Amino acid sequence: MDPAQHPFEMDGDTAEKLASLVAPLLPNADVAREDRRRSLDPVTEFLAGRYGRWACGWNWSVGEGDVDGGVVEVWCCSSDSVTTPDATAPLVVEALREWRGWLEDRTERFAALAPPDSTPVSLADLWHWERACTRLVTVVADRTQAESGWYGHCMQVLRWFLAYNGIDEGQSEEIVKDADTPTVFSPP
Repeated sequence: MDPAQHPFEMDGDTAEKLASLVAPLLPNADVAREDRRRSLDPVTEFLAGRYGRWACGWNWSVGEGDVDGGVVEVWCCSSDSVTTPDATAPLVVEALREWRGWLEDRTERFAALAPPDSTPVSLADLWHWERACTRLVTVVADRTQAESGWYGHCMQVLRWFLAYNGIDEGQSEEIVKDADTPTVFSPP
């Protein structure tokens, strides 16, 4: 999910071209209402194939959408957002841009919250991780508007942050669990 590993430029011409490629993959509005989740699979597969797995979050909307608890505000759900292919395709492109913006913002925050360069990850204390996780929880709660299943994305972001910093999966799960069930730590 590291944006640096997947270049992404989306100017106006590129957005129009992408919308023209997405439009034929979109279901009609009736199909979108009947089969909310799977009706957009061809779009998601196309975007992931073209840009990388990071693009799979393009429709992870705020609130109760196709995939609820996300950060994408421009897309609601297939039953509400899908109309005609010509009207819906630009919306898909804008949702992809919004998701990408979140990933880029998140990566900048990860770098800012990482332990100082001179501190080996193994020596960074629990207090540092708790403080960083608290800041990330606040950001995710804000971006998701703490709607519906926001906490699932929040725990995912915390895991991404810890993996970004080289924390092994076992320790990461412990830290995320502690973030999920607040305890009082005293600073060193």
